[in-house]
Amino acid sequence: MFRQEVGVTSLIPSCSYLFQHEKRNMSRYNIYSLLDWVYGGVDPKFEGNGGPECAAFISPQQRIIESLVIVLISIVEVAVALKNLNITKDFKVNGKDYTRAKGDSLCKNLLLVALCMTFGIEVGFKFATKTVIYLLNPCHVVTMVQIFLLACPPCKLGLIIFRLQVHMLNGALLALMFPVVNTRLLPFEKEIYYIQHSMMYLVPLYLLRKGGVYKPEPLGDMWWALLSTGFLFLYHFIFLQGLGLVTEVNLNNMLCPAVSDPFYGPWYRIWATGHQTLLTLVHGKFLTLISQKTGSVCRCLLDTLRMRSKKVD
Repeated sequence: MFRQEVGVTSLIPSCSYLFQHEKRNMSRYNIYSLLDWVYGGVDPKFEGNGGPECAAFISPQQRIIESLVIVLISIVEVAVALKNLNITKDFKVNGKDYTRAKGDSLCKNLLLVALCMTFGIEVGFKFATKTVIYLLNPCHVVTMVQIFLLACPPCKLGLIIFRLQVHMLNGALLALMFPVVNTRLLPFEKEIYYIQHSMMYLVPLYLLRKGGVYKPEPLGDMWWALLSTGFLFLYHFIFLQGLGLVTEVNLNNMLCPAVSDPFYGPWYRIWATGHQTLLTLVHGKFLTLISQKTGSVCRCLLDTLRMRSKKVD
């Protein structure tokens, strides 16, 4: 009998199963590792943070009925607002008024750098605490939108996004009035919370002063505010609530109320729907009014200083 020669390559198919099994383990490990980074650090021991008790704070029947009613109302709000808006006309009127000065460009770049650094530190905290999922909260999304507005040149898309985000700053007001910082334990984490939400007001006030595509709609025009309200509630009750139920993470208090919520109770979402609709409709207009008044005062002061400098000369 002759011994059959066996090549090394003939052994490879028999070992390929082991390599495939290892690859599957690696891919599974990567998915678990990614999910751990996303919300593995969310501790349900902190009240209002999440967990099974938070997800069961209100009954499933109440949650479904509330969600259906509010989603339907939000869809109607968006449809009515879009029907009454003439974005092309607004861009033609306001796009011609924009003038770019070097001083304004320098201030814009400095503000962009400051906002990027602030938000970058906040993102670093989220990765350090394995709570990256909280970056989907509206205040962080609006901050990313403001970074885009400061980075992109004036355009039709900039006009649309700017007018929408002006009426989405009610979250920053609530965050400053009723801060939720019981889970912020790292050094400087609480401070960056207040800095970020304060800068969310600084950006629109600066852009409102520039005018052009960043000129707000007339004070009597409520369609942009209504459109923002509809988008906000759709984002909350469809996306944030759905993701929160899957992960048991209390994204923007869609599962259970915050510890500082003055309307704490089983009907807190109904109360929030009412006062947030009113606040969204009024808050953006109030911010626009403040910018107009402060802008006129600043112009008067500048004119006075110029007149005095001419007299001295």
